[in-house]
Amino acid sequence: MISMEGKTVRGKRLLIALGGNAIKQAHERGTYEEQLKNIDITCNHIVEIIKRGYKVAITHGNGPQVGALLIQQEEAADRVPSQPMDVCGAMTQGQIGYMLQQTLQNKLKALGLNVPVATVVTQVLVNKDDPDFKDPHKPVGPFYDYETAMKYRKEKGYFIRKVKPNGEKPYRRVVPSPDPIRTIEAEPIKLLYDNGVVVIASGGGGIPVIDENGMLKGVEAVIDKDLAGERMAEVIDADIFMILTDVEKVKLNYGKPNEKDIDRMTVSEAKRYLDEGHFLPGSMGPKVKACIRFIEEAHGEKAIITSLNKAVEALEGKTGTVIVPD
Repeated sequence: MISMEGKTVRGKRLLIALGGNAIKQAHERGTYEEQLKNIDITCNHIVEIIKRGYKVAITHGNGPQVGALLIQQEEAADRVPSQPMDVCGAMTQGQIGYMLQQTLQNKLKALGLNVPVATVVTQVLVNKDDPDFKDPHKPVGPFYDYETAMKYRKEKGYFIRKVKPNGEKPYRRVVPSPDPIRTIEAEPIKLLYDNGVVVIASGGGGIPVIDENGMLKGVEAVIDKDLAGERMAEVIDADIFMILTDVEKVKLNYGKPNEKDIDRMTVSEAKRYLDEGHFLPGSMGPKVKACIRFIEEAHGEKAIITSLNKAVEALEGKTGTVIVPD
């Protein structure tokens, strides 16, 4: 329940999962000024959704930011101690959360809307026996030449894969991407959200942690942010789970002459298309999988995949791809 221009509004419970383009565009260097400009645009859309009475929570990616931080760690390793990946994940959660919450706070205040905003640095539990720990494929950090790649493999124990067929630096570190089990900070997130706070949480998929004899321990891994976002949607009992990415609609036969937009699909249809290979594992696949999980496991009303600048229209049913129960 939120106060808007003297009126009490009871809106749908909405989890927004922001894609990387909401914070850093592909052609940009990733300066603070560039990211803040993108976040300003992003928050304009979020404020418009809040004005329409939706009860909003937010999660986001952090790939470019944590990649840049890992480069900084390596380049300065001879001067200051480098930090492990789980700590870098926590640092970028704070960085992006700070920019999002401050921008949202300023915009809401300027409109006279009394809506508090808060970021929660979030851990997400994964299974220490997840098969991805034995065969990691998720690229992170900078590209390396052969000598540097082998050096880091030996000195730091990195898993290294050749991710480009040629070039001076075709190698990258790869880490596990285990399936998220549950959100550790579920209770404070739910408490804040139920009391009218716009909660920003589970950034970058959350900090992956395992349970060792009842104690939490961070691990070197990256959780898919949409799958982790779905777990957060379960926490807040969301009615709608909306993934904002760089395309307006999900497509069948993507990149082929017979490419076709999908306006609406049931869970059964989504599963069939997924099995048929229409949604690639590194891009649309996890998004569709997260939407299926939201409908089946969280009993959500619907999930939406669309672009950032079409978010409001998609909520109004005018565009985007909608996934619904059978």
